[in-house]
Formats: sequence, structure tokens, C-alpha cells
Amino acid sequence: MPIDRPTTSALERIAAGYGLEISPADLECYRAVAEDSMAAWDLVESLYAQHAPAVPERAWSRPDDPDNPWGAWYVRTEIQDRADGPLAGRRVVIKDNTSVAGVPMMDGSKMLEDFVPREDATVVSRLLAAGAVIVGKSVCEDLCMSGGSHTSKSGPVRNPWDPSRAAGGSSSGSGVLVATGEADLGLSGDQGGSIRIPASWLGIVGHKPTWGLVPYTGAVPVEPSLDHLGPTARTVTEAAQMLAVIAGPDGLDPRQPSSMEPFDYATLLGRGAAGLRVGVVTEGFGHANSEGEVDDAVRAAVESLRSAGMVVEEVSVPWHATAPALFSVIAFEGGLAQLVEGNTFGFGWKGRYDPDLMAHYGARRRADPSAFSESLQMTMLAGRHARDNGHGRHYAMARNLERQLTAAYDEALRHHDVLVMPTTPMRATPLPEPDAGVLEVLARGTEMLTNTAPFDITGHPACSVPAGLVGGLPVGMMIVGRRFDDATVLRVAHAFETEVGGFPRPDRVEVAS
Repeated sequence: MPIDRPTTSALERIAAGYGLEISPADLECYRAVAEDSMAAWDLVESLYAQHAPAVPERAWSRPDDPDNPWGAWYVRTEIQDRADGPLAGRRVVIKDNTSVAGVPMMDGSKMLEDFVPREDATVVSRLLAAGAVIVGKSVCEDLCMSGGSHTSKSGPVRNPWDPSRAAGGSSSGSGVLVATGEADLGLSGDQGGSIRIPASWLGIVGHKPTWGLVPYTGAVPVEPSLDHLGPTARTVTEAAQMLAVIAGPDGLDPRQPSSMEPFDYATLLGRGAAGLRVGVVTEGFGHANSEGEVDDAVRAAVESLRSAGMVVEEVSVPWHATAPALFSVIAFEGGLAQLVEGNTFGFGWKGRYDPDLMAHYGARRRADPSAFSESLQMTMLAGRHARDNGHGRHYAMARNLERQLTAAYDEALRHHDVLVMPTTPMRATPLPEPDAGVLEVLARGTEMLTNTAPFDITGHPACSVPAGLVGGLPVGMMIVGRRFDDATVLRVAHAFETEVGGFPRPDRVEVAS
């Protein structure tokens, strides 16, 4: 449909918002030129309509409450394109920030409720081409802006190890459905730890790939420099098999190098890890909110790496302690520009956009901004205050300091093949009550990011594996490697898994009414 033509009163409001003082006569001149210019917008829309795909018809259903005890399913499907391939018959659930054409996508938010994408995300197309069965969309946190599991507008996602506790976020649903065996594999996303936090708190494997290894095309961006998609699985082998399918350039995502050597990550696991050098990062332990039992469990797990034939040494990376500050500036100011003001996709990058999603989100945002979660409201308030007072200079500073942070990890990785530390400082925390105050809601969404968020900034691959149980709750150990050396990270993870004899599963626990 043709774009609305500008009225004089509309331009007056715009001018006032920018602090422009324009005379009525000049404003009328601007209006006439702007009106003529809108013909270009109409032509672009007409041309796009000729090439845009139709929304396919795919069957889907909403789960009934008895079939969704953890609140982890958003919709169920049964989509399979072929019966053969490396993932033939494997049941895969897709985080609901990633497009499955013809299937509703909410991204945990009122801003996208009732939206149905036209095209599959690249990773979904690759999974289907590998023989996987897409069994549904998993609940994720509101616009993926929480490390807890209490912000989705569909309701909280509960931890099957203890239903009163969080499952971790933002890939909360994918983690739970894999942990409980309702899906074989989960496609998850990570901007501050959102693959690894659920893995840590649910006792499963979560691999955040090197930034740019897996195309983000077709997923809802938060901040392009932080956006990652990756596998959630029961075992390291399964994670490696899935990564091999979804990795590699698609020509549509500028986050990616134009070419990459393909890897059969699962086959490379067979090389073992004996003789590899492991650096235990001192600054990854003993945070102000660390549970001593978590630190102890991870250090005990490190001894299993030594038993598996690896060379283990303590290593200090002082920059690690500063990384959360860099992350806060980038996430607040970058998230404001991209996710909020840019209607998720923003501007100025050469990737595949989703104009329908942008329009849907933008209209909802303007109609009811109060529907944003507390996490998004905090981003809007703090981010706008910083931008209004600093004019983006702190974002620029953080981006420049990112090079020094990255170099600090690279230097440690020059002497060690991988680095290890606790994935999260604490075990799964209690879910906030429905009437919880803003401070509690915000704290339950950010307190666990200390060790995970740094590697979203630098892009190093990082995998969380279960380090054991403490008080009946899982603890995660994070293994970090050189950029685009995901294979070595997975080799170490697999060697640890083999050494300890595999990872436990949660017993079926009834959710209290």
C-alpha cells in the first residue's frame, strides 16, 4: 500500500523533535519535495511485492497446559523435508527468535505476538536439508533480553531439576525441552550467555560458536556484534553433529567471513584431547556473587581434564574482570539503537532484513510501549540517558576497548589451547513471584552474566558442559577456545564427558499447582 504523504503538521512535529526552527514558508517547500520523494518508497514496495515469497501453509498447534508442564513449548509442529541426511529423524526444537516460515514467532514479546514469517531462517533450512524434524518453537525470554526464565509473555519457564527455580535464559525453552528429552536437539541463541546459561542450570551441553561461524539470517537481532546461534544438546557429540550442519557462510549475513573451511566437528572429536593445554582463568572464580560450591565443583571438574591427559595450569586474564562493564555499555546503547529504535533490524548493515517483522514490531511498539519487559525498559532508560549525555562516545570507547579485551584472551590462548571457568557464578536461582518488584526482576535476569557475556563481545567459541551436581542442581563448566577453533573446544568437552562417564538427566518432577 502507498506510504502516507507528509502533512505540514507532521513535519512540524518532526522539526520540533530535532530542534529545527523552520519558517512556515520553508516548511511548505520541504513538504512538497518530501511528498514527491515518497514515490520512490512506493516503487520499492511494489518491486519488493513482486519478489517476496508467499507464506507457506504448515500445520502447527498450541500445546495444552498438561502437555507443557515446564512452560517451554510455544507451538508444536512436525516439519520434515527429507528422511535421510546427517540428522535424519532427529527431533529439533527452534528457539522462538528464529523464523520457521508459516509458523507463529513471538520472541517472548507482545511486540511480535501474532507475527508469522514468510521464510525459514538459514539454519532452519539447513536442519531440514539434513533430515531433521522440526518439532516446534520453544519459549524464549522477552526479545531475548534476560538470562533468567521469567520474562516471556507466555509465562515463566521452569527448571525440571526444581520447578521453583529458573531454567536460565534467554534460550530457556530450548534448554528445558532438550534436558527432559522432549526434543533431541535445540537451536538456541546467545547475546550475553543465552545458550550457555540454560545449559549450565539444566545439566546439558550448550555451544556458543565463534561469532560469524553460524549464519544469523532469519533470527531476530539484538545487536549485530553480539548475535550468535548455536546448538543445545544432551551430549557433546550431538552438539558437534548439529554444528556441522548449521555452520558456514550463507552469503546473506555480513557477520560472517565470505568463506570458511567446513568441518566435520563430530569426526574431529575422535582425535581426543590428551596433551592439550588448559588454562584455568583465575578471574573466572570468586566473584562477589559466586557460590563457593560452584567454584569448587568446577575446580574438581578441571582435575578430570588433568586425568584425561591434558596439561592444566592457572592463568590470569585481568581484563576478564572489566568485560562486564564493556558489555553493559554495548548492550544498553547498542540494544537501544538496534532492538528498540531500529525495530529489531536497524539500519546500515548489508544483510537480509525482514520488512514484515520490522513493520509489525514498529506498529506494536508505537501503539503500546508499556508492553516492553522490565529488561527492555531498563535498556531504553539507561541507554537513552547515556546517549543523550555521552552522544555515543562511551559506546565507541567500549568498542575500541574490545580489541584489548580480545587481545588479552588471545594472548592467554597463545599459551593454552582452551580456557576454562564456571559458566555461571551460581546455580539456578528461584523464579521471581508474579508480584516481584522491579529490582528483583532485573537482578534475576542479569546476575549470572559475569563469565558468559565477555565472549559475546570478543566472539570466542565457548561451550558449557555439566561439571556435576551441587545440592541436586547442575553446575556448568565453560570451555573457551580460539576464534574459529570450535573443534578444539568440542574435543576438550568430549574428553571431559568421556572421562566422567556422561552427564545425568533430571528425574521427572511434578510441577506444584
